[in-house]
Amino acid sequence: MNLRSPAILLASRAHGETGAIARLLTPDNGLVAAFVAGGRGRALRAVMVPGNRVAADLAVRSANQLPFARLELEHSRAALMTEPLPAAAIQWACALTAAALPERYPCPALYEALDALMSAIAVAPSARGWVSGLVAYEAMLLAEMGYGAERTDAGADLPALLAALARLEAPLANSLLAGRKTDVMAARQLLTERLKRMI
Repeated sequence: MNLRSPAILLASRAHGETGAIARLLTPDNGLVAAFVAGGRGRALRAVMVPGNRVAADLAVRSANQLPFARLELEHSRAALMTEPLPAAAIQWACALTAAALPERYPCPALYEALDALMSAIAVAPSARGWVSGLVAYEAMLLAEMGYGAERTDAGADLPALLAALARLEAPLANSLLAGRKTDVMAARQLLTERLKRMI
């Protein structure tokens, strides 16, 4: 497989001395894990940030091998990681997506929705401008994976949106993320605690 695709970096972890395993969401090939040489080095530090949109060149010799990836930054969200509320939202949305989606499951609508959510978090003057997008994204992800989720009025006020987030917690934890080795929901709890302080 040789592929060039836009992608959203969802997560990365150390591999070897300076490399990293990146989990990328692509529009046409879904979730792809790939080895990034130098992924923990100084040159790629600003690229390997969750939420960043990158151009990914993926190459693999056989279907059972981990692809090698070269990443070029297209749109950075790194500056948002210094702000507690946007950082918590990005970390949660990326962790949820990385944990919930199966590998190589094409989901162009989810890719577009996540990219739009990341952009909304970046440009909105406050969380009131993107919480409805987060609720919609969670519901869309649940529906895409075969679990029904309610629709929420995007014009709802913050208390109503927080109530919608609360109602989505059980389906996410008990259906979509059940049996995961890592506590992905901890990122969501941190986010909701910070959102509640806005009321």
